[in-house]
Amino acid sequence: MSKLLFLSLRNGEIGPDVAHAEYHDALRATGVSEVDMELRVIDSPDSELGPLDPVSGIIVGGCSLNVTNPERDAWHKRIDDILSATVNSGKPVFFVCFGISWLVDHFGGEVGRTHPEPSGPTTVNVEAEDALAGPSGTFTALTGHTENPVRVPDSLTVVATGPDGLVQMVRYGDRVWATQFHAEMDADAMRTRMDFFHDYGYFPAEEYARIVADLPNHDVSRANGLLRTFARLCTEGRFD
Repeated sequence: MSKLLFLSLRNGEIGPDVAHAEYHDALRATGVSEVDMELRVIDSPDSELGPLDPVSGIIVGGCSLNVTNPERDAWHKRIDDILSATVNSGKPVFFVCFGISWLVDHFGGEVGRTHPEPSGPTTVNVEAEDALAGPSGTFTALTGHTENPVRVPDSLTVVATGPDGLVQMVRYGDRVWATQFHAEMDADAMRTRMDFFHDYGYFPAEEYARIVADLPNHDVSRANGLLRTFARLCTEGRFD
């Protein structure tokens, strides 16, 4: 029986805890049970992608790495190879956060640090109707990133933008998507992620209490709905 695959790009001391937290965030957002979504963690240069024959679709979680880092260590290079394999597999893929910069860079675009956003809510403007994003319009999502696409290559379609022209979502062909925001997160998920990455530069430490208190005030159901729709289309075999 085919199932979804959640691919976690986490390592180090907190890696296992972050991987399981984001996996469970994806389960909640998609409405899928653990039986129907497998977790695989890419945590070392020796990690393997594993077989994709039984996989109906792939969700790639975020990562603490940056595409703009001047040098890439062995783990980073392994991630490059594995993400290339997912894109070339013919399987539907949904990249979260780090993945949008990776995808833009992979296809020859430019990534920089022109539009960083602190942890918290962001605005997403869908430019035109999309299989996942739905009709054009605006919704709220949760985010937190230090780098972003600056120039999107012609091979990618911009699906949604945000504040000051920030690229929020892109599509490659008809079965690969990437979002700058965290489509898997609700208020509880973002608070947990902030606790993991308290000193990574995603938010000012003195703003933590204010940000966390404000998170439940934002409806992110449409952002979460992207992953739910992706999971449904995959499990229904719509990409076959």
